[in-house]
Amino acid sequence: MKDRDGDFGDRLSTQAKAKQAMLDKLRAAAKTNAETFAERDAERRRVAEARAARAAERQAIKDAETARMAAEKAAQDARLAEERRIAEEARQQKQIEDADAMIALEAEQKAARDARYAARKTRQKKK
Repeated sequence: MKDRDGDFGDRLSTQAKAKQAMLDKLRAAAKTNAETFAERDAERRRVAEARAARAAERQAIKDAETARMAAEKAAQDARLAEERRIAEEARQQKQIEDADAMIALEAEQKAARDARYAARKTRQKKK
């Protein structure tokens, strides 16, 4: 064995002092780490809350946009339905007018035919 300075008691006290110094150093680091951890945790919570608030805001904007688009679509559908109704009424009115014109034309043609027939009968009686 090596010859060491001091006796056994000195080595034990030196070892105890070194151990205590290491424990003090770790405790100080743990306090600093705990404070740093608490600060980081608080910062993470603030960031998470801000992120959640932004997400809620985006969702609210998205919901508003969806509602606006649904309202626009409903208005467009109503407008198209009204245009179709008007077009159908115009088509029916045109059919009625065409039918009336056809009846008038047929009546006119019948009157012309009757006039020709009557004229022919008159000519035949004179002979």
